[in-house]
Amino acid sequence: MSGPPVNTTVTRARGFAEPVLSDGCGPRPRPTIRNVAERAGVSKSLVSLVLRGSPHVSEHRRQAVLQAARDLGYRPNAVARSLVEGRTHLVGALVADLHNPFYAEFLDGLQESLHGDGLRLLIGNSQWDPAFEDEAVEAFLELRVDGLVLLGIAPTSGTLIEATGYTPTVVVGERDIDLGGVDIVVDDDQLGARLAVDHLVELGHRRIAHIEASGISSGRFRCEGYLVAMRRHSLAPYIMVEEGASSEEGGARAAHSLLTRDPRPTAIFAANDLVAMGVLSAAAELGLRVPEDLSVVGYDNIHRAGTQPISLTTVDQPRRAMGRSAAALLNDRIGDPGKASRLRQVAPQLVVRNSTSSTER
Repeated sequence: MSGPPVNTTVTRARGFAEPVLSDGCGPRPRPTIRNVAERAGVSKSLVSLVLRGSPHVSEHRRQAVLQAARDLGYRPNAVARSLVEGRTHLVGALVADLHNPFYAEFLDGLQESLHGDGLRLLIGNSQWDPAFEDEAVEAFLELRVDGLVLLGIAPTSGTLIEATGYTPTVVVGERDIDLGGVDIVVDDDQLGARLAVDHLVELGHRRIAHIEASGISSGRFRCEGYLVAMRRHSLAPYIMVEEGASSEEGGARAAHSLLTRDPRPTAIFAANDLVAMGVLSAAAELGLRVPEDLSVVGYDNIHRAGTQPISLTTVDQPRRAMGRSAAALLNDRIGDPGKASRLRQVAPQLVVRNSTSSTER
């Protein structure tokens, strides 16, 4: 009794070629540089020159090699190439929380710029957990990334501090860093907070509360900006600060605490847009109308801020511009690791929508 049929795939090349057999039970072997050379009718060394982009190859032969590689589905061995070049063209981005749309939108700008510089992006999510941070960075280092971007994460653990000592690194959103050779990209958080408070004061609000994002330097700087602005407007007796997590749930809990006080605030400036959305939920649960009974200002201007049933007045951080700035700093530092540390601070702007109104309304 004969066995199952054998599928035979013949790889045709210029000259002679041996058939590649597949029993249909698994993937075919990956094509090699030798297969490309045989198909194109050239030497392996010439294929290597073409794949490295050498100018010392005729256009006719270059096209023959590239076409053979496409036909076979050949992919260069990145590990072998990195050993030759001494770099991988990979960048590792470690993100504090991928559930926060601000970070995702920042990554768009970062990836666009890195792609233009011939770099590829790997992403790790720490979920605010130091153990996950160290694990992700260790994985990046094992892959020999050319650079690191820490997004919303300060390098405080031994693993991260050690990594910044020999890997070009840019930190985004955290400024409490005293490490040589580490570049920083931040928003002017104090200015953004003053813009929010000034807007609410102009609308006639006095009892303006703030929900501070605990545990991150941007949250502390926004809180300081709030305090400065309240005192500048002679509103120190009305200062109310409630700490909360940087999430909708954290915002809802903090807002519930503020809105059940007597007297309650007429306006809340939230640490970020997710927190502000939690404020909107808490207000609805307590039967308060926004903006008639309560004005709300967020921070970041994430995409969702403008698409909510009550569109959110917020402070805009130019996320894509920050991503491009981080990419430029990193690419520059990869080329010259000995540069002194640099700080790039971007200016925020207030975006007024429907969640704020005059107290006389």
